Amino acid sequence: MSYGIPSAEPSADIPVCPRHPDRPSYVRCQRCGRPACPECQRAAAVGFQCVDCVNEQKRTTPTYRSPYGGALAVGRPLVTFTIIGLCVLVYILQWIVPGDFIFQNFAFANKAAADEPWRMLTAAFLHSQGFLLHIVLNMYTLWIFGQALEPLLGRIRFLALYLISAVGGSVGFLLMTPMASNVGVVGASGAIFGLFGAMLVVQRHRGGETKQLWVLIAINGAIGFFVPSIAWQAHLGGLITGGLAAAAIAYAPRGKNQALLQAGGLILVAGLLAVVTWFRVTAG
Repeated sequence: MSYGIPSAEPSADIPVCPRHPDRPSYVRCQRCGRPACPECQRAAAVGFQCVDCVNEQKRTTPTYRSPYGGALAVGRPLVTFTIIGLCVLVYILQWIVPGDFIFQNFAFANKAAADEPWRMLTAAFLHSQGFLLHIVLNMYTLWIFGQALEPLLGRIRFLALYLISAVGGSVGFLLMTPMASNVGVVGASGAIFGLFGAMLVVQRHRGGETKQLWVLIAINGAIGFFVPSIAWQAHLGGLITGGLAAAAIAYAPRGKNQALLQAGGLILVAGLLAVVTWFRVTAG
């Protein structure tokens, strides 16, 4: 007497997943009607779709762009929130890391420009421990302007503008203070003023009202001249840099080469900062 061995293959009457023919699949894709195993199912508005239909839909769905060519940043301004989160995290570390290590190694001073130029950027993520309003006001302003600029420019362009403006603030301080100065400078104020300059350029380009912006810039700029601990030089450097970076984004001709021209403009602004820094350091 012989006994049959059950086949591992599903019966011809049982639906199977096209991508995994050895798996019986009783759930069908809502779009194409083919069976889909649990691994190939993707949740849809109603029921499930197979992974092939989901991928095809992604390929055929147009990518919506912001007015300046960036992928439209819908929902929360993630770059803005990320920068705020990093600044808050670094501020906490400034308190808990012993020996003033964070400030001594990441704050910017003119003497560090030649050998440790990265401090021009890292200083923008540090804030004064003796003045809580320093970080509070900077982060609040970043939150306000980030929500306006990030969707307009797109996340990548906004991030590039912010970082370049932060460096521009340090370069402004470098140019307008004695080269031998060993005063440590920290804070996101240079980058924040870069957002002021960017908003001014964007508003002008779109034909919007700019009077309130000018008043805001004038008030914040004047504070730096009356409060000794505020580096107005960094504010001015960030403002000019942010305006130049925004102009490179806003005034790039539309078309298939728009992103390339914008990138080239931002690189040009960053290169200008590097050249100015080099001349200042070598000239002493």
